[in-house]
Amino acid sequence: MTSVAAIAMMMAIAAALYSSVGHGGASAYLAIMALFSVAPETMRPTALALNLVVAGLAALSFARQGQTNFRLLAAFAITAVPAAFVGGLIQLPSELYRPLVGIVLIAAAVRLFWQPERLAARTREPPSLAVSLPAGAGLGFLAGLTGTGGGIFLSPLIILFGWEEPRKTSGVAAAFIFFNSAAGLAGNYAGVQALPAELPIFVGAVAVGALLGIWGGVSRLPRHRLLQALGLVLVIAGFKLLLT
Repeated sequence: MTSVAAIAMMMAIAAALYSSVGHGGASAYLAIMALFSVAPETMRPTALALNLVVAGLAALSFARQGQTNFRLLAAFAITAVPAAFVGGLIQLPSELYRPLVGIVLIAAAVRLFWQPERLAARTREPPSLAVSLPAGAGLGFLAGLTGTGGGIFLSPLIILFGWEEPRKTSGVAAAFIFFNSAAGLAGNYAGVQALPAELPIFVGAVAVGALLGIWGGVSRLPRHRLLQALGLVLVIAGFKLLLT
């Protein structure tokens, strides 16, 4: 019970940080469970289930405040969701993709920390379908494969290419994560049987953390501070991938 309480508290903190920028926190939940030697077959479905809770709450909050670009969301999600389902069907060794993805996330974080005011004020131009559809498929497949929602990859992509402003990027990412997590969990249906008995405790913890994070991030963080917060999330996720 001591370990369960420690895991729940750490997950609540992770949910607060990630939800403030519209993310579900799956990469952090995976790291926490690995730290406590949770069985590998339990980790991915648990992370996806918790993602549904946190990203769902974040997506609802951003949408209610008019901070979700649904056209941009659809441009990525239409191919991402079926690809996430396929990715969830596959069990792949992580020794190859983890270091590469970790380096990419850290590099994106460095750019978000550099002149965030200028980056936040860039002119917005939506991507063409020729770009968004294959990108969505790739991100969705990676999301299902890794047991994450894919938002950790989508957000910096949108911001760095100037496809949307930071706050609406978070709204798009939250909904994107929710749909991909549901698809990845469906694809990993066999893993659902490995969900832990303590799942309701973890769900309650991340829900509380998410509500606190959403309250502090959706409307209170200036746009350039939102970019810096996202950069911090990327650094944490990147080092987690490199060191796991």
